[in-house]
Amino acid sequence: MDKSYPNRINELRNERSMTIEDLAERTGLSVSYVSRLENGERNLSVKNLNLFAHAFDVAAQDILAKAPVKAPNVVGVMGRIGAGAEILPEEEQIPPEGLYEIETPFPLPPDAIAFEVTGESMWPRYDDGDIIICWRQGVVVEEVLGWEAAVKTATGQRYLKRVLQGAERGTFDLESHNAPPIRGVRLVWVAAIQSVIRSGQWKKLTPSARQRMVQKMTASG
Repeated sequence: MDKSYPNRINELRNERSMTIEDLAERTGLSVSYVSRLENGERNLSVKNLNLFAHAFDVAAQDILAKAPVKAPNVVGVMGRIGAGAEILPEEEQIPPEGLYEIETPFPLPPDAIAFEVTGESMWPRYDDGDIIICWRQGVVVEEVLGWEAAVKTATGQRYLKRVLQGAERGTFDLESHNAPPIRGVRLVWVAAIQSVIRSGQWKKLTPSARQRMVQKMTASG
């Protein structure tokens, strides 16, 4: 369960082999309220923060969850995008965190996401196995008319194509370099291509390599 107000109450309680009833007694709060605070369903007031700090015999700041350290120059590959192949995101069964992470040779904003190109209809601009980087929020389609973009259609397919105005209002044509165009589609998400990492110039970031990057960044900070 995602915590709206993350904290370390559960971690500190388990370290001390305390039950939630023990903690409720030490803080003078009800069991149900302690449970909601522990699960991050309620924000900790200064008063309650001090109550838990006293119960655990730690500094008040130690109750609060530490913000995760973001590894530098890392982006999640959120799926595959069709450049000749047809990709249906609903059938990929990709976890929320994506397929894998890669290290990039340049820093990226938190909104950056990546896709692995599948197919060769956009060759020589894009090869099978290239990684494209775009922003998760996307843009209005008018900003990419006449340009290649990452798109998701109203029927669920995800493509890397050149976007042109369609014959009917609200529709668009998707052009390839080496395949027939897809005409008259409606789009629900469009993102400009911000960067491309060529096939063979990237590798998956292993958990151990990512941890080393985080440790190095933490030590230098």
